[in-house]
Amino acid sequence: MKYVVGVADMAVSGDAGDEIVTHALGSCIGIAVHDPVAHVGGIVHYMLPLSSVDAAKAQANPFMFGDTGIPLLFERAYRLGAQKDRLKVFMAGGAQVFETKDIFDIGKRNIVIARKLFWKNNVMIAAEHVGGHIPRTLFLRVGSGETWITSHGQRIDLS
Repeated sequence: MKYVVGVADMAVSGDAGDEIVTHALGSCIGIAVHDPVAHVGGIVHYMLPLSSVDAAKAQANPFMFGDTGIPLLFERAYRLGAQKDRLKVFMAGGAQVFETKDIFDIGKRNIVIARKLFWKNNVMIAAEHVGGHIPRTLFLRVGSGETWITSHGQRIDLS
């Protein structure tokens, strides 16, 4: 089955035949995780770094924010049998989508919050494709762990 993760959404699967994809990664971040032994994988697509900017929105949709969405991605993967020491983590997005200087630097701040969370929790990023000015689409095949992005018709392998 193919799961499409929307903006401020997440999908996790323990079915080796599944593929998960998220589109429209501009300043947003897509985090993909994969456990090659348990054949568990998932993607979260978050828009903003910190849930403290709007507690009500964070309560209603924790996947909108990096600091709440990323831990939930890991928690749901663990529920399906993934183990932290086997997880491979991939990150894409965080672009500056406008030509002019973005005074909020949302893309950069989204990258920073993910790196801080991973660092604090002793999680290594296996590969990333972040920053710049390009939109990205992130793909994950749950069985093989094959992870890649596409941008402007070009495929770039992360796994």
